[in-house]
Amino acid sequence: MTPIQRYLAEEVAHDHVDGLIPRREALRRLALLGLGLPAATALLTACGAPPEPAAPTTSAPAPPATTASPAGPSPLPTEAITFPGPEGATLQGAWAAAASPKGGVLVIHENRGLTDHIRSVAGRLAASGYSALALDLLSREGGTATFTDTAQATAKLGEIAPERFVADMKAAVGELGKRAEGAKLGMMGFCFGGGMTWLMLSSAEPRLAAAVPFYGPLPDNADMAGTKAAVMGVYAEQDDRVNATRDAAKTALEKAGLTHEIVTFPGVGHAFFNDTGQRYNPQAAAQAYDRVLAWFARHLT
Repeated sequence: MTPIQRYLAEEVAHDHVDGLIPRREALRRLALLGLGLPAATALLTACGAPPEPAAPTTSAPAPPATTASPAGPSPLPTEAITFPGPEGATLQGAWAAAASPKGGVLVIHENRGLTDHIRSVAGRLAASGYSALALDLLSREGGTATFTDTAQATAKLGEIAPERFVADMKAAVGELGKRAEGAKLGMMGFCFGGGMTWLMLSSAEPRLAAAVPFYGPLPDNADMAGTKAAVMGVYAEQDDRVNATRDAAKTALEKAGLTHEIVTFPGVGHAFFNDTGQRYNPQAAAQAYDRVLAWFARHLT
């Protein structure tokens, strides 16, 4: 498995361990990611799942999605856009224009592709004064909307080479620069998108002035010497899997001489910012959003 596929598979396993999806669904999603039954079972066990019961049992229903209010202001509407990408590709995204932009921000989605939640994040940034472009990293497959099964969208993301992600994100930075002409540019991403943000920072991208990866895994051998971005890494205290790369991220930032801050929110788990998920923590999310705005105010305005 590639490192990206491994990360996506571990996310599925931890969703099962945390009671968000039943074992049967976890095994189905792992199969889509290329794991046979023995390997999938071993991964679930390694991540702390109980052994499969000897007799069939009725699975408890997953906890309902939260109905708590999202962090930040009411979002401005987003507009579906397309723009040229590498190798003749057409890229898709959601654009939200601030009335009086203080900067521009590229937003990278989680492992389910470009969802309404990520569109809302772009709209909230625009309402806070930062024009935002949420990129669909499944654009070349026809876009996230072509996948009726989110697990299939996740599996497809696992098949894409990191080099393609970087090329598409660089094209999106260029499009953001055109639409937010004259503004400093930033980037943020969540979970898988947080990892993509770290990947971009490790890919010699000089146009970013600021970046905020939320609980994203650091790529192997990350070298951030090619960026000038001021980076705030956001982590969750109860997220051991991603936190295992936190010290390496801090070391890479220090080695590159970048302005940076590492923030770990206590008492919360992975994906605590996603108000459509079961791990959402409204207090921590509100604090995190305020920290993001303060960071962008310092480095994008």
